Amino acid sequence: MDGNGMSLFLKIGSALMLGVMIVLLWPAANHWLKHGPRGSREDWRAALLALGGVIAFVGLLILMVKRG
Repeated sequence: MDGNGMSLFLKIGSALMLGVMIVLLWPAANHWLKHGPRGSREDWRAALLALGGVIAFVGLLILMVKRG
């Protein structure tokens, strides 16, 4: 079997394994969505602040690389 056929086999196998994982994890994810803790307004604000900080830091790194 050439490299191309093996690559196709690995892609199909990976797709099948991903499908099996989704099917097996779906009930647990559905349960957590229905019965999990709800975030307060302050929780969401803190999460957005952290995400904004990461985005700003990555933007700063990109600007430093472009100028250097």
